[in-house]
Amino acid sequence: MKRIVPIVLAVALFMENMDSTVIATSLPVIAAEIGTSPIALKLALTSYYVALAIFIPISGRMADRFGAKFVFRIAIAVFVAGSLACAAADSLGGFVAARFLQGMGGAMMTPVGRLLLVRAVPKSELVAAMAWFTIPALVGPLIGPPVGGAIATYADWRWIFLINLPIGIAGILLATRYLPVVEKVPDVRFDIPGFLLSGMACAGIVFGFSIVSLPALPPELGIAMALTGFVTAGFFIRHARRADHPVLRLSLLRVPTLRAAIWGGSLFRIGSGAVPFLLPLMLQLGFGYTPLESGLLTCVSIGGAMLMKFLAKPILWRLGFRTTLVATAVVGGSLTGLIGVFRPETAIPLVLALLLIGGFFRSLFFTSLNALAFADLANRDAGDATAMMGAIQQVSIATGVALAGAILELGVVASGSDTASLADFSLAFFVVGGVTISAAIAFMPLSPDAGDEVAGRRVPAE
Repeated sequence: MKRIVPIVLAVALFMENMDSTVIATSLPVIAAEIGTSPIALKLALTSYYVALAIFIPISGRMADRFGAKFVFRIAIAVFVAGSLACAAADSLGGFVAARFLQGMGGAMMTPVGRLLLVRAVPKSELVAAMAWFTIPALVGPLIGPPVGGAIATYADWRWIFLINLPIGIAGILLATRYLPVVEKVPDVRFDIPGFLLSGMACAGIVFGFSIVSLPALPPELGIAMALTGFVTAGFFIRHARRADHPVLRLSLLRVPTLRAAIWGGSLFRIGSGAVPFLLPLMLQLGFGYTPLESGLLTCVSIGGAMLMKFLAKPILWRLGFRTTLVATAVVGGSLTGLIGVFRPETAIPLVLALLLIGGFFRSLFFTSLNALAFADLANRDAGDATAMMGAIQQVSIATGVALAGAILELGVVASGSDTASLADFSLAFFVVGGVTISAAIAFMPLSPDAGDEVAGRRVPAE
């Protein structure tokens, strides 16, 4: 019975991770069908991440109040409903709204698995547990690009979202049958003002950045939304410092390992989060690949990520968290920037090798980061830390997509052409690679023995 629980949770992770990579390889096809541009369609990616950032902070308290099993099943149902809405969308606005609905469901699915894992295993086993837990989730991104490319090339793109229906139904049935009933927590308090303020801040900043680069909308609107988001974020910080039970406990940032994980992880995700958006577009618009060909090529990096899962624990035992995270940030960011030198005539084996190695280092970074974040936290703080990490993670990824899209759109405007050139894509990869490298700065102040108990380098005190 214990073994079936992570498998059931993995159904949701598989569905969400596959969906996010399926759509990336199909943006040009979907954009042409609904009458917009692939760069403008980045709003659909952004809206999904914004929904995650808004609703992840309350997912833990929703599970405590209404029961984790009930919330998990409702979340899958909402995600499937959003998928069906995506398939029915015939305009940019409709598609963006449908992706937001999907994000609402996704926000309630993924934090549950991580939180259960953190509370269930000893800290000395957390690295190995994190690695094994994420392997099922990596299967989705592995098959997502080729599946999405094949559907977009040979069938109707709407099947990209319709395939979530049988997967979601299976997940609900398995959850009903096998997930244990967890007792509700009495006297759960919801920070409604904090929820509204944090949601407005996330939505304003990320949507504002995205709208600034869209030719169909006035840039003044994007600037106004971004400024509103920053002002609201200031009000939220003030509220969180005064509230007894804020939706995001900023006081946890006093823990050095968690603080480094959040700030370093945010910078790394801004860079790496842009790659799934940029790479398929460059291969299709710049290299002339079909969606299937670009999907087959981009999924190679997931192979490197899966290989790393078996090596993370010995690497961390040998090098420690600080050295590992600084090195992986620098190497991972450099490999991201190198994608910008790819050209149609670049040898395919070389491209595959660089993508494979890049996936390895990015996965090692995130496995190390997720374990370090909880190294010095008490179990009672794990839920609030998970909520904070999840919300900031999604804002970072969305910011990366917005940054990449803005660079491409500026190139289009400057050249007066209809589509981004290879030079525009190169500049975008160089910029996001530099942002990724800057994540190393957050980990340099850490002690050399930070997180040693989690890495298995120090025996925990009795």
